[in-house]
Amino acid sequence: MTPEIKEAKTPADAEKQRWEDETLQKVLDKTPERKKEFEGVSLEPVDRLYTEADSAGVDVGFPGEYPYKRGIHPTGYRGKLWTMRQFAGFSSPEKTNERFKYLMAHGQTGLSVAYDLPALMGLDADSPLSEGEVGKCGVAISSLADFEVLFDGIPLDQVTVSQTINAPAPIFLAMYLVVAEKQKADFTKISGTLQNDILKEYIAQKEWIYPIKPAMKLVIDTFEYTTKHVPKYNPISISGYHIREAGATALQELAFTLRDGVEYVQYGIDRGMDVDEFVPRLSFFFNAHNDFFEEIAKYRAARVIWARTMKERFGAKSPRTMQLRFHTQTAGVSLTVQQPLINIARVAIQALAGVLGGTQSLHTDSYDEALALPTDEAALIALRTQQIIAEETGVANTVDPLGGSWYIESLTEKMISGCFDYFEKIDGFGGMVEAVEAGFPQREIQESAYQYQKAVERKEQTIVGVNKYSMEQEIHKTDILQIDETVRDHQLERLAHVKSTRDNGAVSNALERLRKAAVENENTMPSIIEAVAAYATVEEICVALRDVYGIYEEPAF
Repeated sequence: MTPEIKEAKTPADAEKQRWEDETLQKVLDKTPERKKEFEGVSLEPVDRLYTEADSAGVDVGFPGEYPYKRGIHPTGYRGKLWTMRQFAGFSSPEKTNERFKYLMAHGQTGLSVAYDLPALMGLDADSPLSEGEVGKCGVAISSLADFEVLFDGIPLDQVTVSQTINAPAPIFLAMYLVVAEKQKADFTKISGTLQNDILKEYIAQKEWIYPIKPAMKLVIDTFEYTTKHVPKYNPISISGYHIREAGATALQELAFTLRDGVEYVQYGIDRGMDVDEFVPRLSFFFNAHNDFFEEIAKYRAARVIWARTMKERFGAKSPRTMQLRFHTQTAGVSLTVQQPLINIARVAIQALAGVLGGTQSLHTDSYDEALALPTDEAALIALRTQQIIAEETGVANTVDPLGGSWYIESLTEKMISGCFDYFEKIDGFGGMVEAVEAGFPQREIQESAYQYQKAVERKEQTIVGVNKYSMEQEIHKTDILQIDETVRDHQLERLAHVKSTRDNGAVSNALERLRKAAVENENTMPSIIEAVAAYATVEEICVALRDVYGIYEEPAF
């Protein structure tokens, strides 16, 4: 493979082209095997120098104006800082409630709930499949009784709560609404976010219950219900985070996430909903990884792509429909067990990229999360990292401070172009559901993850403390959060009490009405709320829906 030599327009262009050609040839000349790997692959190294020519003709624009490249608000963070929304959840509802109050007392401005694996899979704590996992990777929730403890003393009409739950998401939305009602909160005023992004489960995280199309139906049920009854609530957080954690590139994260969003919009419109009525409440969730400038360009490109797509593809009229709002979390997959304290530096740099990219809310990972769920100390350092960025660095003083940078604008345009190329490929399958059923995004991510790992093993991709600057004896041994099996005993005791004291006849009737709603293709949310209020458990409600929809088994791609 011989690098193509392009016709140079200026001496500066000629110098750049010479450097690119030499760089590529050096890579290809290393070994015959390396030549084979790069056959047919477009290799685009970062240029040594960017000039005005690299962003010639690019409209930088203004913040608050379509297509919102520089931000959706004209005043940026001078009007309002991003929400500091630290992800938290472990052990019992009591322990997580304590962590919530601890973080809020130290300046956290929004809550984000991490649920344990049984909850994510629609299982109760007493399921045989839950043994060994109760409360381990998040808080254990089996019924409304647990949820009431989780938010005891936390007024849901005064704090926004994000819930990271997907396949059983409608059940957890119902729990949230029932607890809010018991607190006498006004449904027209309460706000929060439900992750509820089932497509990325089939693509990346693999925590599903039902087949894809019935699962999509449940998502649109939440759109329809919240639009009518809880107008300030975000019924979905379309998540690229888990796509990136599975090994996707920045471009793949961007493209697959936004195309998932397009699919949800289309399904909502097919239900008969108005694009300008429900889309303004859809939000996004992106990863903040290590390549600082690439991440910033990714966020800026995301706003442009979403704005153009809503306007040109769906005919949106409202500016709010075209304005992409997103949460950011620093890259958990980038954290290392080796020399864990240096993760603090990684997190700070990644968080800064999210802020310079214009995120609306932010979670900063704790330095010990490659080892276990964070301790109080580690969680506090992560929160303080955000506070330092917000109040000491000055980066919040002006909107999109990197806008107009030749490098940033060039990267942003490449992201936009590459994303629309992926859209075209996915549209060729008939949509994202069909592309997922065919295994297209899964294969793309698998290949990217494989190539990244090979680069790490060849030491072409540096991971400080792992494949470079490693130490025989670690510089710091950190205490880790220990969660033993007593949490399961505690949860089983409460669950048994719930089942023995509730009105089991009311539970059976509510579950039967839910099955009927599913069979007759009605909106399931009213029946789910009724079942939750009667103290039906998470697993009981999921089983009722499984009786109608079945379960998903991933084919071999």
